[in-house]
Amino acid sequence: MPEEEKERIIIPDENGEEHLFEVLFTFDVDEKEHSYMVLVPAETGEDEEDVEVFAFRYEDKGEKDDDIELFPIESDQEWDMVEEMLNTFQESEEL
Repeated sequence: MPEEEKERIIIPDENGEEHLFEVLFTFDVDEKEHSYMVLVPAETGEDEEDVEVFAFRYEDKGEKDDDIELFPIESDQEWDMVEEMLNTFQESEEL
C-alpha cells in the first residue's frame, strides 16, 4: 500500500530563511473557533525518536488552499490543549 504523501508548508524565519515543514495534523476547536496546525521539520527521518514539534494557530486568509496565516500559541491553556491532541495523535500512530 503506498504511503500517503504528507502536506508540506514553507515557513520563513525571522531572518527571511525558508524552512520546509510537514503537517502532522490539524484540528479545530469549536468553542473558540480556532484552528491549529502541528508540524515537524521535513528533514526529520521516520526512525528518529526525538523530533522537535512545532504548533501554531492558523487562519485561512484566501480562496487558495495554501493561503494561511500562522500565529504563535501564547497561552498555557492553548499549549495544554495542543499537547493533549499530540498525545492522542501519537497513541493512534502506535496502533
